[in-house]
Amino acid sequence: MATSTSTPTTPTTHTVLRAEGFSCPSCVAKIEKQVGRLKGVENVKVHFASARIEVDHDAERISVDDLVAAIAKAGYRAAPSAF
Repeated sequence: MATSTSTPTTPTTHTVLRAEGFSCPSCVAKIEKQVGRLKGVENVKVHFASARIEVDHDAERISVDDLVAAIAKAGYRAAPSAF
């Protein structure tokens, strides 16, 4: 008889932030690198033209405030956005 072990999956939270201070496309890589290295972040996508930052993360491990702080550490200001 085979036993099956299931690992609990934590739901991923999709957070959209608006950033200020983008001046060039290299800003995108800088922010993606800074946010992407945080434990609990699964995916980060920065949209240069719209200054949107989309982050898929484990909300139990990393908060929106942590994401904003990481972006600030990269030299940019960001705030949560509804769209």
